[in-house]
Amino acid sequence: MEQMFTTVSSKGQLVIPVAIRESLGIEPGTRVAIRQEGTRVILEPETLATKLRIIEELCGLTAGGPSGTDLLLEERRRERKAELAKDGW
Repeated sequence: MEQMFTTVSSKGQLVIPVAIRESLGIEPGTRVAIRQEGTRVILEPETLATKLRIIEELCGLTAGGPSGTDLLLEERRRERKAELAKDGW
């Protein structure tokens, strides 16, 4: 996309050009995250597409490790074994 310009108002507001809003799915009421990276200001809309991208990035992050369910089941088995031993089984 070609470079576009906008002007910051006296209240610190700026208008995101319509072409950019449309391409990113930014509609009235869309939350926009803002952060600084060096001398750049990064705006990232919190749209469904953005949320899905984040989920995809996180998917498989813990692959290869034990699942939370497996850890909880193993802990419960140890607790049950201790309970049975305490009761003389």
